[in-house]
Amino acid sequence: MYYLIYFDESNKIDQFDVEYSYYGAYGSTDISMAKVVRKVRDIFKQCKSFSELHFREYTKDNHVKKYFQTLHTVINEDVKINILIVNNKDALYAAQRIGLTTTELRNLFYIKIPERLFYGVTRNLSEFSENDEMIKVKIKVDQNDEYDEIFLGHKIIEQMNAHSAYRNKNYRVVRVMSQDSAKSIPLQIVDTFMGIVVFLLEKNYLEQSNVSKIKSDLIYRFLIEQDNLSRFQKQIKLYKWTGSEELTSMNISDYVSPFMAYKAEYDVQEMTRIQKVMLEHSPKSLKELRGKVNYPNTMLNTLIAYKDQIEGRGRNYSII
Repeated sequence: MYYLIYFDESNKIDQFDVEYSYYGAYGSTDISMAKVVRKVRDIFKQCKSFSELHFREYTKDNHVKKYFQTLHTVINEDVKINILIVNNKDALYAAQRIGLTTTELRNLFYIKIPERLFYGVTRNLSEFSENDEMIKVKIKVDQNDEYDEIFLGHKIIEQMNAHSAYRNKNYRVVRVMSQDSAKSIPLQIVDTFMGIVVFLLEKNYLEQSNVSKIKSDLIYRFLIEQDNLSRFQKQIKLYKWTGSEELTSMNISDYVSPFMAYKAEYDVQEMTRIQKVMLEHSPKSLKELRGKVNYPNTMLNTLIAYKDQIEGRGRNYSII
């Protein structure tokens, strides 16, 4: 049996304009991963959209159905997503103490951070083993010339296999390879989930920009559907490097709960405003309503969702 792990990162340690760097690993058996990929490809086909999933580029809601259905499908499969947070200032301070340049630090962290993340994903792999059979692990990372320059794949294989042998974990990493994220749905999935987590951690939903409202709408729709909120908090694990040897576990609900409370309050106010316009002006078309409530075309589906909810059809009526 093969177990697959996909790795992606957001921000870099030597980016001085950002406070944190984020690293994500998405793991599942090859059979489960293939099942997820088939389902997501079917969603792309049904939505007639084959563009890459990328949370940073989700700046208008015309593809809300595609993103929503993908997130809903993935979270209801047997997947595990681990995200590691690094305070860039702490990392740079640690490097300066022993005379490392920022480039040297980044190269060392590129090895150690993925290694720690992958340990977390593979810790309980023995539960997938049948008849004590060795589990073969393949790790796939987003294409990055820096990874090739420091022989990241070779070093991860060496360190993880040493860890497995030392702790008798019964798995072996057989290959680390780079993939173009545009051609890899699992890499797009880890990018999107990690983007959502970063959005919640940094409280970007408090911004009053249209882009922030569009992203918030997607996340809220996804989390209120069926058992998604519970599964999201259970299947995504957060860890923080604070300058010590052991990682600090973080409770993702500490960041999800404030978002849900804020969004629920915001939506009540917004739907009250929209409903008042609908009652006072009786707009004859969605276009007319959009003009009267001053919504840009990039938020058309957000407005439709509010209207559906006001009229008793449910927030996700148009995208299920």
